[in-house]
Amino acid sequence: MTAAPPSHHVAHKSRLRMIVLQALVLSLFATLFVRLYYLQVVSGDEYHAQAAAQSVREIVVQPERGLIVDAQGRPLVSNRTSWVVSLDRSVLDKMTDSVRTKLVKRLGRTVGERPQRIERRLATCGDEGSVVGVCWNGSPFQPVPVARDVKQNVALRILEQPEDFPAVLVDQQTVRSYPQPFGINAAHVLGYLSPITEEEYDAAQDGGDRSVNGASEVGRAGVEKQYDRWLRGMPGYRSVAVDSMGRVLGDDGEVESQPGDTLVTSIDAKVQGIVEEQLAGAITTARSELDTVTGKNYVADSGAAVVLEADTGRVVAMASQPTYDPGVWVDGITKKQLARLYSQKAGTPLLGRATQGQFAPGSTWKPFMTAGALTNGYGEDTSLNCSSSLRVGNRDFKNYESGAYGYISFAKALEVSCNTFFYRVGLDFWQRYGSDVADINARDPLVVAAKKFGFGRETGVDLPGEASGRIADRKWKRAYFESQKDYYCGIADKPKDADTSDFVYLFAKEFCVEGFAYRAGDAVNFAIGQGDTIVTPLQLARGYAAVANGGTLYAPRIGKAIVGSDGHVIRRIKPKKVGQVDVPPGVFGYIDEALKGVTRQGSMAWRMGGFPLDEVQIRSKTGSAEVYGKQSTSWVASYSDDYVVVMMVSQGGTGSGTSGPAIRAIWEGLYGITGEEVRPADAAIPGTRSPTELPTFRRDGTILPPAREAK
Repeated sequence: MTAAPPSHHVAHKSRLRMIVLQALVLSLFATLFVRLYYLQVVSGDEYHAQAAAQSVREIVVQPERGLIVDAQGRPLVSNRTSWVVSLDRSVLDKMTDSVRTKLVKRLGRTVGERPQRIERRLATCGDEGSVVGVCWNGSPFQPVPVARDVKQNVALRILEQPEDFPAVLVDQQTVRSYPQPFGINAAHVLGYLSPITEEEYDAAQDGGDRSVNGASEVGRAGVEKQYDRWLRGMPGYRSVAVDSMGRVLGDDGEVESQPGDTLVTSIDAKVQGIVEEQLAGAITTARSELDTVTGKNYVADSGAAVVLEADTGRVVAMASQPTYDPGVWVDGITKKQLARLYSQKAGTPLLGRATQGQFAPGSTWKPFMTAGALTNGYGEDTSLNCSSSLRVGNRDFKNYESGAYGYISFAKALEVSCNTFFYRVGLDFWQRYGSDVADINARDPLVVAAKKFGFGRETGVDLPGEASGRIADRKWKRAYFESQKDYYCGIADKPKDADTSDFVYLFAKEFCVEGFAYRAGDAVNFAIGQGDTIVTPLQLARGYAAVANGGTLYAPRIGKAIVGSDGHVIRRIKPKKVGQVDVPPGVFGYIDEALKGVTRQGSMAWRMGGFPLDEVQIRSKTGSAEVYGKQSTSWVASYSDDYVVVMMVSQGGTGSGTSGPAIRAIWEGLYGITGEEVRPADAAIPGTRSPTELPTFRRDGTILPPAREAK
């Protein structure tokens, strides 16, 4: 059989390979055409939408925060527009390091910000190297504000030269402003804002709260925090088309934001201005006067003043020193500024002394002790010896400047502020009910009276962070001993050294052995507002309001109403009764007459000469609280038929000596008093009574004072 020629065999194989290759090419083209058909026809709409979405940025439109106004409708906190420059991080991330660095430097020079600070603003909070209060806590897709309050010509320059500022956005936003009617500060009442934290944002989302977003600012103190959920409003959203360099090409849709509600407060800006001025003046004057005990000028390191409506507990004015500028929080606070607010050397300005400062009340405590005594066996005809001193155990407890008035009544004891009179009352109750020093449940009528007036617990004022004060009774002393005994016993057991003073060593030894014991000395000190009992100025003012109104305790209120952005009243915030002080008939009237005597011929009389007391009856009590290692704290507590006015100056000297003139000036402002003449038309509050009606909010944005009191 003859074999096939080699050339024929090779040709056959070549044709076979060609057929296979053609089939492979045809199958590849078929696959490609099927895929193109799927992408362009079957899934075309979906991919088109995705492509479009890549060129659209959703920007959160922050709502305009609600106003805070005083009782007459004067804005205390409002808003202003600010040019804000932001950077789109999604575009920045596409840039090379060198291009990004040049852009940040160029932008920094243009807006007057250091490039390092811009980079810190761009850092995501929680990342390594991020700085709390500066870093970005919002959405990673949201443009990051890096400069606020940019001048208009700078903003327009950036907008007009987009090729030089890729990834840079410029728009106008609202920020908080403080109009300061009558020059007021009111920082501790108003509070401040700061960026929401990640934890707060997550909690809001989990709870279904859509009024905040990652770029929101929320209230941190004062009424800004207390009424934050009404003030904050509801954010909107704006979609903008951008090119590959982040330049805005046009709007793609918007959901409008809803402005926050307005908070109407009971604060009267005119009264607030008077109170702030007088408090600052009293502190300045005290610092220029010599303390004859220490031989140095008074330190006068802090102070507070409160004006309440006696019948409702509403706060008309409240001031604290030292204070700070609430505007310092706008656009982010620096480390240096924040350090000063917490600095003890600067007086811890962030601490509001009216509600958070705690001080021994001194003789302003005595009217409450009088109520306790007259409720528990003593009578208005009781007569006790106001001797120059009283020996209790092995110690002589003295009157102020060792004065002596012989046998006097409770009324006279209040008028001349006799310590030894009240020492005897405290000692008597201790001997009758509490001479067993280890019995923490022993009856103590004076402690009971103090607690009935609301001391030792928060007043319930609508401000966050209120201090509770302290009633230094037997239970407190036992608890304090248990918490501190290891520390003091440790000192007592160690050999004496040069670093431990004799006083500290002796105190530690005594405390270690019997620090739990509530002795007679504790009882007599309690009776005159000395020792370990401390109160806030607001607590003291609320206690005097209860004396003035017949025994009703109110939770002090700053908020008066919530008003919608369209002017309708959403909610009225009514006075809240939280307790009732029950005393025998006539007790409050007796104390009231005695405190009138303090003003007319007692310890406050020398500061009230020529004041028209027949027309405006002022009741008052002065106090000079002594604290070991410090100068005396000056107190004056006073009230009329309408208001309560309390002032305190820490390490400021005597009550009437330091605070007396300021208290008088506040009363003169409240009632329009010039010399011996009362001119209601000149009063700080029209009609001398706070308005019961609300301001009128017009649709054009103007606010009118309450109609009844309009001038």
